[in-house]
Amino acid sequence: MKKHFLFLFLIALSFQIHAQKLLFVGNSLTYTNDLPSILEQIATVYGKNIETEMLCYPNYAIVDHLAEGKIQQMIAANNYDYVIVQQGPSSQEEGRKMLIDAGKQLSVFTKKHNSILAYYMVWPSKRYYFTFDKVIANHIEAAQKNNALLFPVGTYWRQYEAQQKGTSLYGADQFHPSKTGSFLAAVTIFKKIFPNEDLNELSFEKVKKWVNKKSFKTILKLVN
Repeated sequence: MKKHFLFLFLIALSFQIHAQKLLFVGNSLTYTNDLPSILEQIATVYGKNIETEMLCYPNYAIVDHLAEGKIQQMIAANNYDYVIVQQGPSSQEEGRKMLIDAGKQLSVFTKKHNSILAYYMVWPSKRYYFTFDKVIANHIEAAQKNNALLFPVGTYWRQYEAQQKGTSLYGADQFHPSKTGSFLAAVTIFKKIFPNEDLNELSFEKVKKWVNKKSFKTILKLVN
């Protein structure tokens, strides 16, 4: 009996050791539909243990989080594997500069605490859809300059919207994500963290509360 309990304890301990701890830092584009929770649930399908925390407030940019100081405290205290940062579309020069400069400050801090800095590339509102090229280019530049990981959600978002005639990735306000949009983001992040996992093994039945079958197939084909 003692050996049995020891065996179970070692399995549980191993599971915890290999858990990926993620901190999401951003605003309503992240907390709408609870993106971190969707990611956690996708991970469980593959037997992955992802633990997430979220530091997101309405209309916050990365510089706002840095000025407030809570992000630095959380990184120092929690041994995150990934710190995933997100702000508005950042298509204009001011937004570009904020992505790069704030990312540089955060990069120094994450490296000190052995965390990987990652940018969550978002998308423009429908009204400013014409700025999409700049959104993508500025996120790529910021990631390259700060030697950070990039989750190219915006890139897949535009490809999806160009070919999909069904459910939109946009919510009712034409800016925040629909559930399908948040699912696309979660799948993109999962695939980047676990590149060897085959998304075709993901069952529609496990995720149908966020996406219909047609959109599910389109998203997996784009991201896989």
